[in-house]
Amino acid sequence: MSMFSRLKERIHLLYKKLDDIQLFRKVGITYQVFWNLFLLFIIFGLMSLFFVGGTAAGYFASLVKDEPLQNAEEMTTKIHNYEETSQVFFAGDTYMGELPSDLERHEVALDDISDYVKQAIVATEDEYFYEHEGIVPKAILRATYQEFANASTQTGGSTLTQQLIKQQILSSEVSFDRKATEILLAMRLEHFMSKEDILEAYLNVVPFGRNASGNQIAGVQSAAIGIFGVDAKDLNLAQSAFIAGLPQSPFGYTPFTSTGEVKESLDPGLNRMNTVLTRMNSEGYISDEELQEALDYDIAGDFTDPTPPITEKYHYLTYEVMRRATPIVVEAKLKEDEVNLDEMSDAKRAETLDSYYQAASNELSNNGYRIHTTINQDVYDEMQKAVKDDSLFGPEKKGEIEEVGAVLQENKTGAIIGFVAGREEGSSDKQFNHATQANRQTGSTMKPLLGYAPAMEIGAIQPGLVVPDTPMKYKSNGKPVNNFDFGHKGLQSARKSLAQSRNVPAVRAQNMVPHDTARETLQNLGIPLANEELPYESTVLGTLNISVEENTNAYSTFGNGGKRVESYMIDRIEKADGDVVYEHEEKVTDVFTPQTTYLTIDMMRDVLKPGGTASSVPGNLNFKADWAGKTGTTQNVRDSWFMATNPNVTLGVWIGYDSEYQIEQTVNGLRYGPRNQKIWANIANAAHKADAELMAPSESFKQPEGIVAKKICSLTGTSPSKACEEADLVTTDLFNSKYLPNSTDNLKSERYVTINGKNYKARSNTPDEFTERGLSVSGDLFGVGDVSSYLPDSISGVVGNEEAPDNGNTPGKVSGVSLNGDSLNWSKHDASDIVGYRIYRADNGSNDFNVVQSVKGNESTNYSVGNGTYAYYVTAVDSVGNESSASDIARANDWSDEDEADEEADQEDNSDDDSDEEDSDESNEEDSSDEDSDDN
Repeated sequence: MSMFSRLKERIHLLYKKLDDIQLFRKVGITYQVFWNLFLLFIIFGLMSLFFVGGTAAGYFASLVKDEPLQNAEEMTTKIHNYEETSQVFFAGDTYMGELPSDLERHEVALDDISDYVKQAIVATEDEYFYEHEGIVPKAILRATYQEFANASTQTGGSTLTQQLIKQQILSSEVSFDRKATEILLAMRLEHFMSKEDILEAYLNVVPFGRNASGNQIAGVQSAAIGIFGVDAKDLNLAQSAFIAGLPQSPFGYTPFTSTGEVKESLDPGLNRMNTVLTRMNSEGYISDEELQEALDYDIAGDFTDPTPPITEKYHYLTYEVMRRATPIVVEAKLKEDEVNLDEMSDAKRAETLDSYYQAASNELSNNGYRIHTTINQDVYDEMQKAVKDDSLFGPEKKGEIEEVGAVLQENKTGAIIGFVAGREEGSSDKQFNHATQANRQTGSTMKPLLGYAPAMEIGAIQPGLVVPDTPMKYKSNGKPVNNFDFGHKGLQSARKSLAQSRNVPAVRAQNMVPHDTARETLQNLGIPLANEELPYESTVLGTLNISVEENTNAYSTFGNGGKRVESYMIDRIEKADGDVVYEHEEKVTDVFTPQTTYLTIDMMRDVLKPGGTASSVPGNLNFKADWAGKTGTTQNVRDSWFMATNPNVTLGVWIGYDSEYQIEQTVNGLRYGPRNQKIWANIANAAHKADAELMAPSESFKQPEGIVAKKICSLTGTSPSKACEEADLVTTDLFNSKYLPNSTDNLKSERYVTINGKNYKARSNTPDEFTERGLSVSGDLFGVGDVSSYLPDSISGVVGNEEAPDNGNTPGKVSGVSLNGDSLNWSKHDASDIVGYRIYRADNGSNDFNVVQSVKGNESTNYSVGNGTYAYYVTAVDSVGNESSASDIARANDWSDEDEADEEADQEDNSDDDSDEEDSDESNEEDSSDEDSDDN
């Protein structure tokens, strides 16, 4: 190659290099331009990002600036402050049921929840639950974008933590500031609670729709029991997936309607269950085989049956528990809040109490309390059955049935073992409790409480002493005190008057007790008094309105040696975690001494014996126990009571109408008293069937020291004299040794006659043949004047201070004399001073009449003459010995007509002599008449 060619080639290469260099330069410049532009874009982007982030941060800060900073205790307290259904238990921790509530929820620990449920909830609701710190940013951005874009389908961006915050701390309001607060609190909560605690709280909070009874439920335990009838720990895979799918749309996916029926279409809930199962499989919680098995599972076949609410069987009991538990919760909250009601005005106090009662009522149903009662379920159930015998109740009156109220109380503890609130427990929605809320007059059941026991306590009376049942008037208004029969029994013992339920002696007994003492006694017995003037004189007859529970509690005093233990039904209240909110403490009041108590018990034993007003009770009982009791009936028979106690329990029963209509006198052959006692016995028998040891203690009431038996004169209550013994009036009764009688009666033997059934002192010239020896009572015995009119039928031969009457005239001739067989009869003489009759007899045909018999008393009008053919006539004798002329002659039936004619002839032969005698008598009578005239 020539030099020129080589030079040309080099020049060409040089130009080529120059072209490459220029191209490089051009590329480099372009790269640098783009790089610089990229850097500028990055810088601008970062600046924009920082600007947007700062703006967003500033906006976020502005949204949450007013949110107070909450510490761990505040937040965790709110998280766990969820509603939970309260439960009620019978005695012995026997489960009764749940209190009525708008939402059923039961707390459960995480360890007691099926792992399937936990996995299903995490896989479905928050797949990054165990990784995030409260929020998932991309989920929030996605949800925010969907919100701004108004997307038709929104996937949601809330973690379980955020849902828990929304449920327990925030509202369900849809706004940016609430969402910002939710994010902030969720991130904060993650620092205070572990993942396990958050998951446990979520599963106890989230709604799950309705249960098989149609009630709204929340929390996985309520869902498991309410939908499938099993505990949360026993849920299988398919059941867990079904339940885990419910929170997204609780009422859309729930299988039950509001009435508890299964929906016609279960597709929404089943499709959601399948979605949950698929996500569990994709997250690796279950295998393909488990997935397919669960998808093929007949979930509807596991749905449980409806559970009747507690009020369906125990509506009276449920509402009584709520009524008693509410003030307990109120008191606890007032104490916790350090509220002093005494420092408030009446209006403010009422307003405060009202608000606390409303809060307590809501809290009681929804705070998961465990309320333990004293009610024995078996006893309670049997008591309800005992009043189902409609034949023992009166007819319906103006739409009202005759109701019953009963309380069975343990004497030593005050625990209410059972009660009957009405005849319709479990068959209506009535809440008015006739055992605890119905205040009715107590009738004669008040007599031992206010009359006899207080009077014996101060030594004014003793069981064997006479408390006169004689006419008396109230001091306040002068009206008479009437017995139920409007009569009087006279001088009989307090014991007998109580057994026969006499009114007058009870009022006399109460009047012996100072007013302040009587008032204090009622208060100690737990009987409320409306004003300072109570008790009135008539209160002892039962004019106070009190409940069956109050009356039963008062009577339990006698069954407990004179100590009243306040009745109660709520034993303790606990929170769901076992913390005790309330525990009952015994309240004991000394009312009567053991001696007074035993004497009253012994008197009330007689009420159930023959002659007592409750004598039918022992025959109606299926068991034996040492019962002592008292009947009671109110004015116009609006109420009928029977109260009785034994060494273990006291049972009180009342019947009547709510509108106080009169009780039927007789129903199916039973009068109201025995009818109520039959109802009482049926209830007692039912309780005995459930708990024989409780109702029929083997021991009897123990007689305390200081009780002695003493002979007394039943008429005076003092030590008996010889005269009292001779009259057979000595009796033996129990006494408090402190109040033994220390004097002897002042009775003496006295001649007496009986006129018209009344005993009078014989006059000095009263013929002995018409008198008897008896007791003379000197002085104004018991302050009732002459006692002879009031002597009971069982006491004879007692003479008052009144002397036999004398009308000053010779008795007229006895009329109506006849002889029928061996019976000589005559008419009662009409004179008021006749003390007896003389019977004269003569042989037929003879005028030689002689006295053969003296008949005592003016009311005797016949005499048995025996066999024989005699003639008889009768004369009347008065209190001063005057004798009437002879009556007409009565002859024996076998006296012949011929004999009678002979006697008439004899009488004619003597007629002249008789005429002379008659003239002489007439002359003498005329002379006497003149003298009487002069004297006049």
